[in-house]
This record gives sequence, structure tokens and C-alpha cells, in this order.
Amino acid sequence: MRLTLAKICLASVTQVRYSQVTMKTILVPIDLSATTATVCDAAASLAKGLNGKLILLHVVQPPVITSDYGIAIENLEELVAVSEKTATTQLAAQQAKYRGDGVNVETVQLTGAPAPLILDQAQHLNADYIVMGSHGHTPLYDLLVGTTTHGVLKKAKCPVVIVPAEAKETAKKIAKK
Repeated sequence: MRLTLAKICLASVTQVRYSQVTMKTILVPIDLSATTATVCDAAASLAKGLNGKLILLHVVQPPVITSDYGIAIENLEELVAVSEKTATTQLAAQQAKYRGDGVNVETVQLTGAPAPLILDQAQHLNADYIVMGSHGHTPLYDLLVGTTTHGVLKKAKCPVVIVPAEAKETAKKIAKK
């Protein structure tokens, strides 16, 4: 009896370890813009192909005040609170959509500077991939202003898949395969 129990326990541990090794974690930072659906479709296709789990991440970025007049702190806090509430609703809708398609998906919402928080989450979650969108700004804009995508791409410790804003048809083709 003791030997049988040991075999059962060993088999269970082996199965758990195998599934942990094969499950890929795909971090998907989204800004809830028009490109979100395209990025999520591409990431969902990747997740299905790799037996992966999607982590949809949205970072609410507090506004930067550059005016000498400024705005009242209460108004700023209210603006951030409204942004967070809206983001929570939109993340839940994205999660429901992809769960309905059979994808293992979780959501994370944070507030702060996007690029450092995305990199922190990638490390914290041991992400195997980061899939994110690019808005297709001009090189001059990217040089002068910089982008979240560029910041993540420079410092990420895992592969970063960049989905261009114009990739709607490509994502649909990948999803059908």
C-alpha cells in the first residue's frame, strides 16, 4: 500500500512539473486604444500555439502637469480614479472575450510610468514573451518623445513581439490557422 501511494504522489508531482515547464507566460501590455484588439488577437494566437497564458496588463499613466497654474490635487486624483475605473471595465471585457475563445487569461492593472512597470511585471511574472503594439509614429517623433515600446524593447530580458497598428489583417489570418 505504501508503494502504491508513493507512485501516485510521484506521478502527480511529475505531471505538475511538466505542465509548469510547457505553459508559457505571455505578458500583453495594452493601452486600450484602437490597436488593443489587434495586439490581443496576435497574443491570443501565440498563446494557443504555445499552450500559453496571457497576462493583459494596463498601466494608467497619471497626467503630467506642466502649467504654472496647475490643477487642484483633488481633480488630479479624481481624473486618475476615473481612468482606473474605466480601465478595469475594459480589461474585464477583454478578459471575457479571450476566455470565451478558450484562452487562459488574467489581468493586471497598475498606475505609474508604463515602461518601468511593464519591465517589472515581466520579471515578476517570469514572462516568456512580451507582445505589445506600436502606434506607427514617425522616427522623428520616436526620437524626440520616445515610446513605451522602445523603452521596453531596449531593456526587456525576454523576447518582445511588436505588433504594428496596421497588422489587423495579419492577426486575423494568424488567429484562423
